[in-house]
Amino acid sequence: MNVTIIDVAKKAGVSPSTVSRVISGSTRISAATTEKVKAVMEELGYHPNLMAKNLVSRTTMTIGLLLPRNADEAFLDLFFSEVTRGILSQATRAGYDLLLKTGKSEQEELEAVTRLAKGRRVDGIILLQSRRDDTVIRYLLQEKFPFVLIGRDPERPDILSVDNDNVQGAYDVTRHLLELGHRRIGYAGGPLELVVSSDRYEGYRRALAESGIEPDPRWVFGADLIRQDSTAAVRALMEQPERPTALVVMDDLLAFSLLGSLSELGWSVPGDMAVFGFNDNPMSPVSTPPVSSVDIGVYQLGLQAAGLLLKSIKNEEIAERRVIVPHRLLPRESSQPPGS
Repeated sequence: MNVTIIDVAKKAGVSPSTVSRVISGSTRISAATTEKVKAVMEELGYHPNLMAKNLVSRTTMTIGLLLPRNADEAFLDLFFSEVTRGILSQATRAGYDLLLKTGKSEQEELEAVTRLAKGRRVDGIILLQSRRDDTVIRYLLQEKFPFVLIGRDPERPDILSVDNDNVQGAYDVTRHLLELGHRRIGYAGGPLELVVSSDRYEGYRRALAESGIEPDPRWVFGADLIRQDSTAAVRALMEQPERPTALVVMDDLLAFSLLGSLSELGWSVPGDMAVFGFNDNPMSPVSTPPVSSVDIGVYQLGLQAAGLLLKSIKNEEIAERRVIVPHRLLPRESSQPPGS
């Protein structure tokens, strides 16, 4: 027997239009009625024709997620899997699917987003990073296509975004190391054209400046150098006549590489070098030694971004266009006073 929307309505004691609204995820229907209608749909084995519904409503019930590197690399970093988990949780709850796209360069990212927006393959897009004068963001604004940025765009502070206060986070880490007695503190981060990288570097620089310390450029190096040859980068750092006793590190994956290379070269953490990372990778508490890190609420970043995007897609009122997820420091054994 072919069950119709009318059969569901009759069994649930509601109108066919109410069943239709429940299927489309309308917030105008009470939770009790929604649950009753869904229970009847399951009991009768009714499956809405989503393709036909989407053609009528001109929606895809899908949101896009742009990963800033190819998929193989992205999911080696648990930041991306955890933020995706938050997005997927919120999207699934609202009856939306998630479509992932990747790009190895800014041009590839722009091409991927153009295909999604022009082809109306998704109803909105979540971006996981921004650059200064970002062409992807410029394109989406020009097309008036719904999107949310996980991060910050310094040129366009009014766009919908979810972020941490990365300046304050790196400031707090550097202050913590200063309070432990470190005065020679280095920084290992990403390219400064990425806003998150420049923000964290700025927080590091501010904390040092407050203590009358100028960052030593010999102790500031990029993530790419570590990824290419961590051992060579560490050797060059540690063989300097005056070397740092602590490092603020852009993320925990980089911190793990540094720990491995320091150990390989015969240096100890935290005795010879204190290390403090970001993102609180699940491996950080169980590494050797356990890595100090900043919990930036990665799951919450994804959850909040998806919620904000869905409100934008549905033209619902948005109280805050920029949502800040709080961070917290998690000092562990890798960050101790000098010479510990």
